[in-house]
Amino acid sequence: MSTQAVPGTAPVGARAARRARWRGLANVHAIRGAAGILAFLALWQIGVLLHLPVVAKVPAPLEVARAAAGLLHDPRYYVDWAVSFRRVAIGFVIAQVLGVPLGLVMGWKTTFRYVTFPIFEVLRPIPPLAWVPLSIVFWPTTEQSIIFVIFLGAFFTTVINTMSGVRALDDRYVRAAISLGASPATIFRRIIFPGALPSIFTGMAVGMGITWSVLVAAEIIAGRSGLGFFTWEAYVGGAFPTIIVGMVSIGVAGYLASSSIRLVAKRVMPWTSRL
Repeated sequence: MSTQAVPGTAPVGARAARRARWRGLANVHAIRGAAGILAFLALWQIGVLLHLPVVAKVPAPLEVARAAAGLLHDPRYYVDWAVSFRRVAIGFVIAQVLGVPLGLVMGWKTTFRYVTFPIFEVLRPIPPLAWVPLSIVFWPTTEQSIIFVIFLGAFFTTVINTMSGVRALDDRYVRAAISLGASPATIFRRIIFPGALPSIFTGMAVGMGITWSVLVAAEIIAGRSGLGFFTWEAYVGGAFPTIIVGMVSIGVAGYLASSSIRLVAKRVMPWTSRL
């Protein structure tokens, strides 16, 4: 009897084994993550009960849990989530649409980089929060001011990472493509852009974290809704457990947003999994 394998069987089996291995690793990582969270909560509770320095004045996890349970029936809490996510999504998408092409061109075209980089480097160190007063004056609505500040939080990081990814490419690939008669468009499509993708997604993940940090301050200063304003309002009202709920909500929102970027990166770049 012939033992020759049916064509296509081995690759399918290899893919199934690889998926099973990744699922097993994901389960292990999930268990370790849950254990870390539980250990953190336990140490937090013990620190409050023992009145340890710093932790003694922080609400205990059980108080925070009761405050969170009460908010689950408050429609405004979910509205604040939706408002903050919408603001971050709009500002972040605009930052990627403008920042990725600019970073690609700055990394690829030396003359363009020499002309634009000095201006970019002067503006980049300015904290996004320093733009809040100007944005309130410049933009006609408060909502546009907040989105503009969020845009700035992700824009500069996106440009820098994209440009660095292009400049890190080995010039030998480009020279080999030119020697084989490849057009500039082909070189960009087949070498420059794919080679810069890891850096682009890294910039996206980092920029997403910055946008949530900026969002909180922007909502506190100029907003009337959102998770940042929710947290500030709890502070003004002296509801300290609710402050912790707001902080945790912002952290969870940022984690979900960054995780979605890493998930897309794994789909687009299956050869890497360390973003």
